[in-house]
Amino acid sequence: MGFFNKIKETLFGQSTKQNERYVAGLDKSSTNFSSRINALAARYREINDAYFEELEDILIMSDVGVNMVMTIVDEIKKEVRLGNITDPGEINDIIVDKMFVIYANDTFMTTKINYAPQGELTVILMVGVNGAGKTTTIAKLAHKMMKEDGKTVMLAAGDTFRAGAIDQLVVWAERLGIECVTGKEGGDPSSVVFDGVKRAQEKGIDVLICDTAGRLQNKVGLMRELEKMNRIIQRSVPDGPQETLLVIDATTGQNGVSQAAEFSKITNVTGIVLTKMDGTAKGGIILSVKDTLNIPVKFIGLGEKIDDLQEFDLEQYIYGLCHDLMG
Repeated sequence: MGFFNKIKETLFGQSTKQNERYVAGLDKSSTNFSSRINALAARYREINDAYFEELEDILIMSDVGVNMVMTIVDEIKKEVRLGNITDPGEINDIIVDKMFVIYANDTFMTTKINYAPQGELTVILMVGVNGAGKTTTIAKLAHKMMKEDGKTVMLAAGDTFRAGAIDQLVVWAERLGIECVTGKEGGDPSSVVFDGVKRAQEKGIDVLICDTAGRLQNKVGLMRELEKMNRIIQRSVPDGPQETLLVIDATTGQNGVSQAAEFSKITNVTGIVLTKMDGTAKGGIILSVKDTLNIPVKFIGLGEKIDDLQEFDLEQYIYGLCHDLMG
């Protein structure tokens, strides 16, 4: 169980700012998950089929996808057989280990933004349904890029359909001291993106973050709109958009995973941003996204403050979700 022990050695007992953010942001999920696993161990004197059935239920209720749950439990069963383990109290390490080894296996999933070379414009499209926290996430991402990566950032208010979306983004831009390119409410979103790209290049800006409409119910219209945006961006930025980030509200659970699947059918999603992780008791959604879509979670929202958007870190996530099991 090398992976689990590595986490224990590197993170358990440490108190870093990032550590504390993950622990605080995942408190609801951690309490819910850990208390159920510990209560399960207390109810059984030995590991049997009934124990594994209840474990499956706990994982499914934590929003880990059904297929991944079956894989995790099968791996745990193998480990239990190989080690001749009968005491449920000895199984917590194995549960944590298998959950996250399975997440980490198979593919290299980068959490880094694919920035353009120095001196060239990076264009980021933000997609997601209304209510997922897309506009706020754009502001937090802009703040993060400016503060941590030293980038100059401009915004483009490409959601011209939702009442107030433009004004909301303009207010955030003013707070951050950056420019926001806008058009008319109800106007053509692609023309806003076109103006944004042109203005960003004229001013030598590093990153342009473009908001888009969140009308998933009209999939054909949204697909055409996103295709048009992509074409317009590529005329001036051949490698753009360098990222298309899908914003999902973690509190919507499996419905959020379904939204992600639908968006990935209509556009090339390069990364996921999970918002409101601090508001859900079902932290397993990260595992479900990986299992269903194989798209990396690049950022997670661990609170409402401007700097509570954190780059996704698998080890910190494990620690935040499972530290109460790491006795």
